[in-house]
Amino acid sequence: MYFDHGYFMGGMHAIWWVFWLVVVVAFIAIWSPARGRRSSDADAAPLDILKRRLARGEITPEAYQQAKDLLERDADKS
Repeated sequence: MYFDHGYFMGGMHAIWWVFWLVVVVAFIAIWSPARGRRSSDADAAPLDILKRRLARGEITPEAYQQAKDLLERDADKS
């Protein structure tokens, strides 16, 4: 039943090490902070953020227009 100095089926021990290595690498790849990194809102202009929020339905068109007017008014003061 046992071959190759006690390892079942000759290489099963090595296969399990490879299996767990793949599992750990996959886990790290899935939960890595760099995975799927999109452009953050911190890098975007305020008007672009406002447009994205309107497109996602987070704000109403009226709230968009009000915030846009406020941003443009503040930009004119600078």
